[in-house]
Amino acid sequence: MLDMTRIPKHVALVMDGNGRWADKRLMPKMGGHNAGMKAMKEIVKRASTLGVEHLTVYAFSTENWKRSAEEVGGIFKLIVVYVDNELKELNENNVRVNILGDYSMLPSESVERINKALETTKDNTGMQFNIALNYGGRDEIKRSVQDIAKLVKAGEIEPEDITEDLIGEYLWTGKHHADSPDPELIIRTSGELRLSNYLLWQSAYSEFIFTDTLWPDFTPEKFEECIEEFQGRKRRFGGR
Repeated sequence: MLDMTRIPKHVALVMDGNGRWADKRLMPKMGGHNAGMKAMKEIVKRASTLGVEHLTVYAFSTENWKRSAEEVGGIFKLIVVYVDNELKELNENNVRVNILGDYSMLPSESVERINKALETTKDNTGMQFNIALNYGGRDEIKRSVQDIAKLVKAGEIEPEDITEDLIGEYLWTGKHHADSPDPELIIRTSGELRLSNYLLWQSAYSEFIFTDTLWPDFTPEKFEECIEEFQGRKRRFGGR
């Protein structure tokens, strides 16, 4: 049974398995992505209800550009559909939308909807919903280092001033962007056992849960089961 006093502040999700879900049903890949979007909507609602303060989802990675133009274009169109259909409810539920990654490369219609979501929800004080778009963990660390290198070049700091905390501040999750703590729990669906370039720096002491469930079949009840499993673990952070 869930202990409501020990809900993780930050949960991150790798929403994997949309394509396989569609293949099993002899559907086009976009059928799986549509089903996955509906699953995401329900998880966002449940996470907010449970008191999760930060929820991060891996929506599109820097490597996903390698997929077919049809699939990539379809995913970007889903962003437009999602904002058009869900922004009102997200705002009413006091959810604040944030983006991790450089979304400027997306089609103009998608960028427009993202900006609308960011502007509409910017003053909300409830759960922060981080959407990782055109995001890659190595790219994120590279950008952080580049930003700090500019400070050194400008004479604002010395190389000796570079700490782990400073690097963290300039990550997409850092205080200059999303200002989210490191995730306590990372859940990946579909049975794959890897991070896939996701939150590499932030996951140093995260708890991982891998489930065989394909993302469109990942229900709010399964989400709660994962949190319950997380609550049964003892986090030592390198100690005994």
